[in-house]
Amino acid sequence: MNIKRNIFKISLIVVASIFLLAGCTKNNKEAALEFKKDYESLNGVVNSKGKEHRTVSIDKTNPFVKVTPEKLIERVENGETLFIYVGDKLCPWCRSVIEKAVEVANKNKIKEILYIPIWDDEGNEILRDKYIVNENGVLEKTIEGTDSYRKMLTLFDDVLEEYTITNGDVITSTNEKRIYAPTFIYVKNKEALRMTTAISDKQKDSREELTEEMLKDEEQQLLDFFLGTTCEVDSKC
Repeated sequence: MNIKRNIFKISLIVVASIFLLAGCTKNNKEAALEFKKDYESLNGVVNSKGKEHRTVSIDKTNPFVKVTPEKLIERVENGETLFIYVGDKLCPWCRSVIEKAVEVANKNKIKEILYIPIWDDEGNEILRDKYIVNENGVLEKTIEGTDSYRKMLTLFDDVLEEYTITNGDVITSTNEKRIYAPTFIYVKNKEALRMTTAISDKQKDSREELTEEMLKDEEQQLLDFFLGTTCEVDSKC
């Protein structure tokens, strides 16, 4: 009797696991299609400043899954190993690297990249602080970042760059870090180990045509990021 009961329990666990895996796979497929639709929806669209958005083609099997900042923080604090992308469909620099990011991630069988957008559909900040240097030359905070953003700054502090404001020849420090867009972050055991923007140093304008050299630079940066080829995968860069 005990043997039959144990077999029955094991069978239930197996069935439940199959349904859970199927659900996760379905959700990720839906997230991938949503990401593709989101980015491609702006192809050739001219923004309010008269600038045309770069046309991108996103693979429908991409690993990008949009999550809330709160869900991201929860998973980081749970000690999961994660790839994270902070950017936006409206961000021209993000659109410069996103096709190569999808290509390199897929080639290297990256299953999931958590995606955090930074703006609403009108380009307004929904996550981060924003500072300006006002007409009197004084640093001024115009947008207060969310509590989740402040937590993300703390969690990812080791790999983030300083937040500075350039006004002519003058560079002013805000005395805090910044999650610029695009930013890709690798986290393991609650620690941020690697970061890249994937932007080529040869690219000077966010909307310029990408040359083969620029694309090769992007690919190498993304390979270093996903595979840890410039440092040990399990040690801090």
